[in-house]
Amino acid sequence: MPDKPKVAFYWCASCGGCEEAVVDLAEDILKVVEAVDIVLWPVAMDFKKTDVEARSDKSIVAAFINGAIRTSEQEEWVRLLRRKSQVVVSFGACANSGGIPALANQFKKEDILKFVYEDAPGIDNPKKTRPQLESQDEGRTLTLPELRAMVRSLDQVIDVDYYLPGCPPTPKIIMAAVGALLSGKLPTRGAVLSPDVALCEECPRKDSKPADLALTEFKRPHQVQIDPEKCLLAQGLICMGPATRGGCEALCPAGNMACTGCFGPTSRVKDQGAKFVSSVFSNIVSKEEKEIDSVLDGIPDPIGTFYRYGLSKCLLRRKLN
Repeated sequence: MPDKPKVAFYWCASCGGCEEAVVDLAEDILKVVEAVDIVLWPVAMDFKKTDVEARSDKSIVAAFINGAIRTSEQEEWVRLLRRKSQVVVSFGACANSGGIPALANQFKKEDILKFVYEDAPGIDNPKKTRPQLESQDEGRTLTLPELRAMVRSLDQVIDVDYYLPGCPPTPKIIMAAVGALLSGKLPTRGAVLSPDVALCEECPRKDSKPADLALTEFKRPHQVQIDPEKCLLAQGLICMGPATRGGCEALCPAGNMACTGCFGPTSRVKDQGAKFVSSVFSNIVSKEEKEIDSVLDGIPDPIGTFYRYGLSKCLLRRKLN
C-alpha cells in the first residue's frame, strides 16, 4: 500500500481561529485524515521540531501555515517548513496580509513594549522589568524569541504557492483546496483559492444597492436599527464588500453584519483599503470640506476599519533597514 501524502499544519501570530476552522470540517475531517498523514499539527498533536528537521527536503506534500510573522521563532519555523514542503499554502487573513496582528505596525516596537510592561493600566512594575532574549538560571541558558520590528505576511518572509483567504477560511473552501491538492488539479502558482469576484456579487442584498449611494453620514452598527433586507452601505454602514473578494458566501451580510474585509482584495485590487476609500467616498453627497469632515467623523478608526486585516500589505508602510 503506497504511503499517504504528508501534510503539515502550523500557526504563527494568530488567534487560533484557523485551527478551529479545520475542526469545523466536522465529519469531513475524517476524509482528510483518511487521505493524508498529518506530520505536524502542534495545536492538536505532540510533534517536535526535531521530527520536522529530520525529514528530507520536499518530503511534505503541503504545509498549511496560518498567522502573521512577528517573532524570530515564527520566521525560523516557516523557513524550515518551506524547505521541507513541496507546496506552502498561506492559510487565512493573518498569513495572507498580516491580519489583526498587523495593526501593531502603526506603532514602533519600543512604544509597544513600553506600554505593555510599563504604562498599561493595572501594571505594577516599578523596576520596569521586561522579558529578556537570554538569561541564566542555575547554570542553564534560557532563551526567548525576538520580537521583530514589524508584523509581516507569510509571503513577505518565504515563497508561497497558494492562498486561502478568510478570518478564518470557510470549511467549503478548505475542503476544495485539500481536494485540489490531492487530485493534482491546482491552478497557476500564486493563485488565491477562492472566486475572483467582489463580495457584492454574492451578497443577498445586492439588488437593493442603489446606483448612487448618496452618502450623507456614516453610522456604527450600535447606532442604527439595521434593515435586514437593504444594502448595508445604503444604510450608511461601512461594508467592505465592494473592495473584498467573494467566496465566503456573504456570511456576515446574511447575518445582518457588515463585511469587514477578511477575504482580502480581488486580483484587480492592489490596496484593499485605498480601493474602498476611492470607490465609496466619491459617493459622499457634500462637496464642502467641513461637511465632508463631519461625515468622516462617523469613522473614528480609519486604519482599523479599512486595513483591519491587511496593514502588512498596505502600499503606504514603513521601510526597515
